[in-house]
Amino acid sequence: MTIKPLAYAVIAASLLTACSTTSIKSNKSATSNNDPIVYTEPDLSPPFYALNPFNYNQPPVFELELKKAAAAPVTKLEVTDPNNPGQKIILDTNKLIIPTINSNNRTMKYAVLAGENEIDITSIDDFLQMVEGKARHYPPQFTDRQERKGLESKLKEVSAQLDSLAAKENASFDILIRAFKASILGRNLDLGSAYTTKSLTYAQRILKINKDDPEANLWFGFSLSEGGGQKEAVPYLDKAIKAGVQEAYLSSTNNFIGMEQKKNAIQTLNNYKIKYPEEAEVADRLIKEIQTQNRYNVWQVMKNPALSK
Repeated sequence: MTIKPLAYAVIAASLLTACSTTSIKSNKSATSNNDPIVYTEPDLSPPFYALNPFNYNQPPVFELELKKAAAAPVTKLEVTDPNNPGQKIILDTNKLIIPTINSNNRTMKYAVLAGENEIDITSIDDFLQMVEGKARHYPPQFTDRQERKGLESKLKEVSAQLDSLAAKENASFDILIRAFKASILGRNLDLGSAYTTKSLTYAQRILKINKDDPEANLWFGFSLSEGGGQKEAVPYLDKAIKAGVQEAYLSSTNNFIGMEQKKNAIQTLNNYKIKYPEEAEVADRLIKEIQTQNRYNVWQVMKNPALSK
């Protein structure tokens, strides 16, 4: 499977409405002032990066969690409607719930409502995955300026919400990893130097809790590399590779290219072909680029496959 747009049905249309620059079009068939106006949401363009960097053949992690939530027993709950205090509503759909404090492990549970020191992370995870599909690496890959502006605006809000939770000394690992990812996405979208500073702080806190976490090592490794710290990135990307993270091979290749270590880059791609034979065409194309044109960025090659033909 190549790095190409993947299925993204799990990205809820509701998140689009949260983006501040969502465009609205009226139904052209309306012929009088009495006719209803029908609004349509713009479609999201397909993600550029695989939505599951651990295994390109697997559905996105968020989708897998949703399936687990749907399969788990549901304990219905009657609560007061926040929009109408005089009315009651029945909650009967499991959400993705994580602790906000005092947890050094990934602790996802499925329930209809978050309890004390918990947060319903469903919409945040959905949104972060949406942005990740376009901006996991630098430079981000957008074809629509308005779509990018909308996601940037919403990311600022989400990142600020996560920052407020992560500010606590006993913030949970689940909160820290999401705040970390949001800060890297913000840096990649050029939202300001503060996002770079935050990402480094979060990485240090996360790795102090669990230095072997595969996702943390992947993200810290490629963020260091793409920020100019190629030498510093090597041990983190190596650890992610050993942990079986598929995209770590490509990130490591990109890192070696940045250090002008062609032999190491090609060896990494040959190892990639052995581990993931279905990616042989991708690896061979990248090897050709390294041997002939010395193109500096793996992701740019993937964006323009015709360049290597």
